[in-house]
Amino acid sequence: MTSTRRRSLQLPHTGSADRPAAARRRRISRWRLFWTGVLYVALGSAMLVGLMQLPERLDAFLLLSTSIAKLIAGLQGVVVGLLQLLAVALVVLVALLALVLLVGGIVRLVRCLLPRPRRPRLP
Repeated sequence: MTSTRRRSLQLPHTGSADRPAAARRRRISRWRLFWTGVLYVALGSAMLVGLMQLPERLDAFLLLSTSIAKLIAGLQGVVVGLLQLLAVALVVLVALLALVLLVGGIVRLVRCLLPRPRRPRLP
């Protein structure tokens, strides 16, 4: 009975058992490897030529310094915005606390002014 259970849990085999799993995969043709290699070399060379022409068209240091200055200004704006948001949240919390204290004080004053109910005397 255990042998039938073990057989039912096994996965089916695809292909023959004498070939390893790596040999069953489809191999890429040599021409495809050659042309993809040529394409990669051409794209890499074109990108390097474009990067080499970049300093002639742009002032690299000016570009770098302005980008760093804008990054710092943006970060400064984010920090200032966060501080302002925290200040608003603090003001809202203080206002809510003041309202809770007012309501609590009014409730205690009203309870203080109301007559107390008489307790029945025990004989």
